[in-house]
Amino acid sequence: MAVNNKRHNKRSNLLVLCDLISVSYVSYLILVILKAYYPSLSNDAAENITSVIVVNGAFSFVTVICMLSVGLYESKLRETFRGIIRRIFVSVGLAYFCVEIITSVLLDSLVPHAYFLPTAACSSIVLLVVLRYFTTRLGLLGLGKTRTLVIGAGERASIIEKRMRRDVDRIGFDLVGFVPVPGDNREEGIKKEQIIHLQLNAGLRQFIFDNDIEEIIIACDQRRGTLPIEALFECKLRGTEVTELLDFMERETGQIVVNLMYPSWVIYSNGFTTQNYLRDSLDYGINALVAFIILMFTWPFMLLTALIIYLDDGYKTGTSVFYKQERVGLNGKLFQIIKFRSMRPDAEKDGAKWASKNDDRVTRIGHIIRKYRIDELPQLINVFKGEMAFIGPRPERPEFVEQLVREIPYYNQRHNVKPGLAGWAQLNYPYGSSVADSMEKLKFDLYYVKHQSLLLDLLILVRTTEIVLFGRGR
Repeated sequence: MAVNNKRHNKRSNLLVLCDLISVSYVSYLILVILKAYYPSLSNDAAENITSVIVVNGAFSFVTVICMLSVGLYESKLRETFRGIIRRIFVSVGLAYFCVEIITSVLLDSLVPHAYFLPTAACSSIVLLVVLRYFTTRLGLLGLGKTRTLVIGAGERASIIEKRMRRDVDRIGFDLVGFVPVPGDNREEGIKKEQIIHLQLNAGLRQFIFDNDIEEIIIACDQRRGTLPIEALFECKLRGTEVTELLDFMERETGQIVVNLMYPSWVIYSNGFTTQNYLRDSLDYGINALVAFIILMFTWPFMLLTALIIYLDDGYKTGTSVFYKQERVGLNGKLFQIIKFRSMRPDAEKDGAKWASKNDDRVTRIGHIIRKYRIDELPQLINVFKGEMAFIGPRPERPEFVEQLVREIPYYNQRHNVKPGLAGWAQLNYPYGSSVADSMEKLKFDLYYVKHQSLLLDLLILVRTTEIVLFGRGR
């Protein structure tokens, strides 16, 4: 265990050193650039090498102290990359505030260029995020890779083998192996991974200490009377992280494994309602403002699309260029979604059907506007009416919702937030045309409902823009 602690300390010390050098270097470059291009903004003190060292050192040192205070050097930090970015923003923001007070109030003679602190702060955020991506996500310098052992080798444990087969799926951890326990369904269990046969409790405890295991995943099929409680208790006391399979999958894959959920996990989790009251209070205002800005840029494309649809078949059939359909919104309330019509007028003459990837009901124009998501633009009206948001689970038809609620557990929880034009599920599971697909998409929808934040919304918006620009839509 002493070796394990030394390795943790070495990782943390190396990361502190990397961050300190990176922030110092970028801050120094900012000072040099500002002095070269904006000499009029410099006071006499800024020309003194002592001033440069003091101000640069103060900003770098305070930034690292703030990062330490928010847990960014904690060896047992189990945080998503978005969570790490949030902590970096908070740390640099605090450092900016502290150094601004120190230089403006206490050490007025050392005030550097007027643009130094804001520019250094923004540059440091970008550099620290990039550095953390390479160290935490890609395992650079041996950082970020957590040595992990799975307790269980049955059906529940096999979800790791099935869903995380590729190296890129295991970029944040080093999977040592699976330990079978009594009660595991081995027929449906692990097939190709490393199986480690141990005597539970004594043998498991020694194996964990000898192999520097940093995290234990509980994934056995039956817990009552099978878990090595004494060994797990001692490991927990000595600093080894013990994580439930559902929490592990949620953290590493960005989805909630609905088919493995059980009531006690839901009760002790954060639930599926937002706790971000500031975000909720600004929700409509932000969405309406963004909708207005997008409308200002896209109205010519919308007008051209309406004209093309009319010339294609609208004037022959007398069918509107728009398509209205009843969908299920926030808290199950029904509303009329508005889209550009991309299917033939008789597309649903035989009743409601799931849309498919190569649906023969889609018109020639429909294929193009679907690929680039142009058919979604009229939903800006739904955003203005407060029925939809930009980011959220895609709204489904009530006929399908009735079926899905009966067949998929927790399906109604996706209606705890407003439906959106773009969503986490659309980025990670692009198409759904069956109950099985809806189950997979629900795993991502529930993750969004549970973790919704402005940062996650921004990430989804940026990635959706990329999809639209490069035509990787439906």
